[in-house]
Amino acid sequence: MAVAVVNACTRDGQGGSPTTVVIDDASLTDDDRHAIARTAGTSHTAFIGAGDTPTVRFFTSAGELTNCGHGTVAAQAVLLHRSGGTEHHGHQRSGGRTFATSAVRRHDGVEVWFDQGTIVLEDGTGAAGGGIIAALGLHAADVAAGVRVASPGTPRLLVPVRDRRTLLSLRPDFDRLATECHRLGYLGCFAYTLSPAGGTAAARMFAPAIGVDEDIVNANSAGCLAAHLLDVSGRGDIEVHQGDALRRPSSVLAGATRAASGIVTRIGGVAGPTVRALDPVWMK
Repeated sequence: MAVAVVNACTRDGQGGSPTTVVIDDASLTDDDRHAIARTAGTSHTAFIGAGDTPTVRFFTSAGELTNCGHGTVAAQAVLLHRSGGTEHHGHQRSGGRTFATSAVRRHDGVEVWFDQGTIVLEDGTGAAGGGIIAALGLHAADVAAGVRVASPGTPRLLVPVRDRRTLLSLRPDFDRLATECHRLGYLGCFAYTLSPAGGTAAARMFAPAIGVDEDIVNANSAGCLAAHLLDVSGRGDIEVHQGDALRRPSSVLAGATRAASGIVTRIGGVAGPTVRALDPVWMK
């Protein structure tokens, strides 16, 4: 069994989210995969199946996820690394759908892009008036207009925070936040603030309901933010900086466009230049 750790969605060659990637084995059960994810020491683990269009599954310590953006970046980087090539354009199956991927080797790692699919947006004002905002450690005055529920398959709450200082100082009550997210059916809360020029955003993702108190980077939520921005402003391109509060600077590029199915998005990120192989003995 091949196992590696990849720093997914680095920023300027630094940081990124350490993500375990496993070349899957048909003899593994889902209980085995869950146990590996609990033991791996990273927030997320991607399991890559066989074939030219591999099925990639994602697990955290709490169980399986429908999809994972930075896990996809890590998985595609490992596949390119194993191929020995400089670029690859193909497809991946995850969360019940097949989507296009590309991976290109560059001096500071592997640049990966993938089609996130259709983003469903709903008004989140009702949730903003409840305990979930307090659980984040925010007051009503800290939250700007435009709270949305966004789903690329699993819903999460997008929470616009008025300034970066407030964003970086957040100290959520994770037990309360997990309870509120379970009650409302959310993966977690993506708190963000836009730069004055609007081309970049700073963000933090809190998802204790899936066993990840704070995600270093959450690429799928960056895509959701791009969809929201296209919907309200007509401009759907954004670079999202995450991980600063955890001293793991990370970056995700996201672009949203309108299609027959609704708002669709593409997500890009760079996997660090080092793919660290692990001895799989610890998983036995």
